[in-house]
Amino acid sequence: MIKNYINTMTLIGLVGLMASCANKNQQGDRKASMASETSLRTSTVWSKEKAHAWYAEQPWLVGANFNPSNSINQLEMWQEETFSPELIDTELGWAEEIGMNTMRVYLHDLAFEEDPEGFLGRMNTMLEIMDRHNIKPLFVFFDSCWDPFVEGGEQRSPRPHVHNSGWVQSPGYHALADSSQYPRLEKYVKAVVGEFASDDRILGWDMWNEPDNDTGVSYREKDHPNKVDYVLPLMQQAFAWARSQAPSQPLTSGVWIGDWSSEAAMSPLQVAQLHLSDIISFHNYDGPEEFQKRIDWLKRYDRPLICTEYMARPNGSTFEGFLPIAKAENIGMFNWGLVDGKTQTKYPWDSWEKEYTAEPELWFHEVFHTDGRPYKKSETDLIKSLTGR
Repeated sequence: MIKNYINTMTLIGLVGLMASCANKNQQGDRKASMASETSLRTSTVWSKEKAHAWYAEQPWLVGANFNPSNSINQLEMWQEETFSPELIDTELGWAEEIGMNTMRVYLHDLAFEEDPEGFLGRMNTMLEIMDRHNIKPLFVFFDSCWDPFVEGGEQRSPRPHVHNSGWVQSPGYHALADSSQYPRLEKYVKAVVGEFASDDRILGWDMWNEPDNDTGVSYREKDHPNKVDYVLPLMQQAFAWARSQAPSQPLTSGVWIGDWSSEAAMSPLQVAQLHLSDIISFHNYDGPEEFQKRIDWLKRYDRPLICTEYMARPNGSTFEGFLPIAKAENIGMFNWGLVDGKTQTKYPWDSWEKEYTAEPELWFHEVFHTDGRPYKKSETDLIKSLTGR
């Protein structure tokens, strides 16, 4: 019934309906307030004309999801003790050499909470490094993937041969379900966007990565079974918080699973993601035919399209299969992973279930070895060729 109703709703009505999905344990007056504030802000979603004008000013966007090779997760990348400008500079230099001009970079609310001023300073340092390499970041605020039990401070060592064994969610398990922590999250979003709202070194803001991801076999049994009930209203608030700072950069949140052929087939959260986004983003780790199908589905929104995650070689999601399509369709592209390192994402997702004792012959993700050698020179040659490097 909800799915059929969505097709005839206005955006403001949509957001109000979705806010009603908030967990019943939260206070009713807080839910009403959240829905009301979000509804007032939805009018500031960029027009299609503004979105296309912005996109026309960009080069063909080609880059990676970037985490330096010495960091197991977002916290290790951003905390003062482990922030590594020299390594970041080196690894982004390799990206620039093959024609990459953008990176998707995850932030974390705890890194900001521990040291707000230092965190913003480190963001500026990264922007200075990126600017030297002609690379613009798409910063990601929140993430529903992998370990929900996040703690600040020193991060654990990787589990041998396991894909993303130390990646953490933001906000974590307890903060997500505790509305008393939402003012802290609001401060984080507003401070970051407010600091860089007019900074032309930044490509845009990705408000929530895979918000309806249930973490699969890795943490599903430990995570909130009703996580989406918490995420949906908080994601709506996150968009509103960011827009309250009047950023010059677009906001987005990418759909990643399911049938997008019509809004009747989509979940309320997915519809919210698309209607709250200035530019449309999505993920796809399947073959080229499926990639093209999903592009065609999303064209109905008549907004710039960016694929913010792809490239899983054993799945048929490859540079060779996807980049020519993307260039012909003018789709921005971010593959997962740049340099092999502590995230160990050269191992496949099934390393959480299947034991590996050595690296796979066919890497799942990543472009470079830790010393800067391409994993496959044919891939980096293709990227250079297509980007005109």
